[in-house]
Amino acid sequence: MNTELVSIFKALADASRLKIVGLLAQQPYTVEQLAAMLELKASTISHHLSKLAEVGLVSAKAEGYYSVYQLEKEALRGMQSLFSSEQIAAVIADVDLEAFDRKIVKDYSNPDGRLKTIPAQRKKLEAILRYVVHAFEPGVRYSEKQVSEILSRFHADTASLRRELVGSGLMQREGGGGDYWRQA
Repeated sequence: MNTELVSIFKALADASRLKIVGLLAQQPYTVEQLAAMLELKASTISHHLSKLAEVGLVSAKAEGYYSVYQLEKEALRGMQSLFSSEQIAAVIADVDLEAFDRKIVKDYSNPDGRLKTIPAQRKKLEAILRYVVHAFEPGVRYSEKQVSEILSRFHADTASLRRELVGSGLMQREGGGGDYWRQA
């Protein structure tokens, strides 16, 4: 699947080919017609058409002396399946989605796991919060004192960490100094 998607993108990664696809989406044309409209040599148009044909986007049929090229609309409809949630997930299956978080945690923490500082940049702070929240068991309710004790293992500013964990939705809190709990 991955190589098929790359091949299609390579075939479409040319302005002239995109124009050819756009023209053929309206109606079939010969090489000579396309060459005249796009102000390119017939050999160049033939090259582009062969690249598009390799991935199944265009086909030719003989009409007398000429070959008439048409867009394979079924192939375009079939391409939609390449962009399904399952296919996109397959494309990124070998990507390390946690690499950014690990880098930020490494950059902002000491070997003992304590934070050197709380990042000001939002994306980095979110990575730190995802790291810190693992100190809490999902579904277990904690008093504010317990939360502060746990957070003190990471940084002295427990109030900021607590506020940010709740603000980011990683933890919930009952109003009026009530219990805290981790979102599952």
